[in-house]
Amino acid sequence: MRSIGWWLPSSSSLVCLVALGFAPFAAAGTRVDLDGPWQFRIDADGSGARSGWAKAVPSPVETVDVPHTWGVGAHAEHEGLAWYWRRVSVPAALRGKRLELHFGATCYRARVFVNGTAVGEHEGGHTAWFVDVTKALGDSGLVAVEVDNRPGLATIPGWAMRLKLTGSVWYDWWHYGGLVRDVALVAQERALIRRQVIRSALDGRSATVTTNVVLEGSGAASLSGRVVGPGGEEVATARATVAIDGVSSKQLSFRVAAPMLWHFDAPNLYTLELQLVSGGTLLDARSESFGIRSVEIRERGLWLNGERVRLTGVTRHADSPHEGLAETRGTMKADWDDLKALQVVLTRPVHYPQHPFVLDYADRNGVLLVPEIPIWQFSEEQMSDPKLLALAKQMMREMIEEAGNHPSVFAWSVCNESATSTPGGRAYVKAMVEHVKALDPGRYVTYADDGLPRIQDAAQNANQYTDFIMMNQYFGSWAGPAEGLGPALERVGQMFPDRMVVISEFGLAGPFAPDTAQADRMRIAIMESQLAEFARHDFVAGAIFWCYQDYKSHRNLWPGLTTDWVEMGLVDENRQRLPSYAAWREQTSPARLRVGWTRAGFYRPPTGFRATVERRPLSELPSYGLRGYRLEWRARDHDGTLLASGARDLPVIGAPAVVEGEWPSTSSREIRLELRVERPTGFVAVERTERWWEPRSGGLSPEDAKKKGLAVP
Repeated sequence: MRSIGWWLPSSSSLVCLVALGFAPFAAAGTRVDLDGPWQFRIDADGSGARSGWAKAVPSPVETVDVPHTWGVGAHAEHEGLAWYWRRVSVPAALRGKRLELHFGATCYRARVFVNGTAVGEHEGGHTAWFVDVTKALGDSGLVAVEVDNRPGLATIPGWAMRLKLTGSVWYDWWHYGGLVRDVALVAQERALIRRQVIRSALDGRSATVTTNVVLEGSGAASLSGRVVGPGGEEVATARATVAIDGVSSKQLSFRVAAPMLWHFDAPNLYTLELQLVSGGTLLDARSESFGIRSVEIRERGLWLNGERVRLTGVTRHADSPHEGLAETRGTMKADWDDLKALQVVLTRPVHYPQHPFVLDYADRNGVLLVPEIPIWQFSEEQMSDPKLLALAKQMMREMIEEAGNHPSVFAWSVCNESATSTPGGRAYVKAMVEHVKALDPGRYVTYADDGLPRIQDAAQNANQYTDFIMMNQYFGSWAGPAEGLGPALERVGQMFPDRMVVISEFGLAGPFAPDTAQADRMRIAIMESQLAEFARHDFVAGAIFWCYQDYKSHRNLWPGLTTDWVEMGLVDENRQRLPSYAAWREQTSPARLRVGWTRAGFYRPPTGFRATVERRPLSELPSYGLRGYRLEWRARDHDGTLLASGARDLPVIGAPAVVEGEWPSTSSREIRLELRVERPTGFVAVERTERWWEPRSGGLSPEDAKKKGLAVP
């Protein structure tokens, strides 16, 4: 639930606003933040419930700050149960209302008790959920949460039974447990807006926006909605009368003229605001951003707003040494800012549903996403388990309900590197595609497949049911010699002659080299050669590098280690950049920048430059239109003194754009010219530093020699 802040103006203003359907009432669904200090204890032998921990806090306990994971620190290796406690007092103004406990995510399985009474449970570590605590909590009480992070055969993530013969069935990231996202107490009125499903459709020069509003509670009410444009202007309104009885829904429709389209280089966002009012009382309010854009797959390519694009990106695990999965917004922002510096405009963000901050960031800063549920290396037996299928459907539904209004999301992924070329795997994918299409018919569905080079016929593989292929490939390491990539892509293209392909993983793990430095040099060689190979196949619409940072795991480590950081990142676990960071950034720039000096002599410093900027053609990867870019430049002498600077807006870069600059003649022995081309979002698309220096050094001028008392002829 997202609440809107309202104010109380004069009575005359109130009448005017009520007439429009937007009265300035205080927000109805009130949220009480429960982040911060909780008491915590590991339940090493699983006896906490039998010992009465649901009713009373045992001794001793630790105090931790929620969001929290015990996967960092003294309990990092613990697999099993742990407990959290917090005493909650309901503010007087909220007593008598419906009370709910909302959890951003509890990893992995959780049971909630209030004053000793079990009030709810949840399985799945990366999606939001809530429980009704009205009766159990009363005016105050003890909230106790038991959390279990143990994997199993039918948990998601779970034991990687497809890898049983390797001797290890751990999944390939850390088993973080805890209250890993925000916790809050939410007070509701007799009726509320549970969620809305926003969809938009372009029709010539306008767009139709609909929201299907899910309501809960009882009684008659008025539901009002308005669409606010990217500049804050109201662009459309709608209103309906609703009769709520339990759970019901109501659709509102809006017409938006001349919409500003969302694009990763122009992430225009609209806001849809809702109010539920009865008898002059605001029952609930909700405000969510959305975007209007078209994403199409046709001619074996990806089309964004009518333009064919070929995109690149990098995957990132939600992991760091000091926070683990319980990430702060500061860490997420720093990492995603760095991803944008790495030219990321497309990613399968990782194997599990993302934090709401990440979804909002991608909307506002321009990244296309393919979110996924964490099924990794599952066997046919696991994928054939009806209990696992039911759990997978629940996780997909929760992820779609939470992330479905975000314009950055263009497809969903139902599993990763599992037995999808077996009868049981094919049946799983088919069932999941049908499930997702029923929930969100306007988006594409796929999964990440690492077995495509080994199949003989498309009918063997579950991609016969998907909208496009995501192909994980590690030629040059796990998949075999690097030269196998080209023939593998040819075979995939022939087996699926009507399908677009996105390379959803490629890269290199450290243990394939003698040491970290050599591994990174191999990583650079792989990214350079394989990006070029991908580009040669026009049905490859995107490529996503694995991975942004090194991440904690029990797998894919140097010999002799059972717990460490998997070395596959462009930065290490502490975000220190490797040489491959700069190589990727250069390789995936969407623009080419060439610079030459003007008015320069052999011993005379230049007094100007001439630069050309051009987009990369569709025969390369990445490739997309460049609109609204800007070139900025600065020239400095050997002391760092600014000689001149300038900027040039580049509305559309079609034919190479020429930018020239000049500065006064100088006697400086060095000129340093810095140029950068910025995206409309402010991130740098390409930058270059050019240096001129006088090709003479040392010695004394005749004047300096005389000052030193030396005889000068």
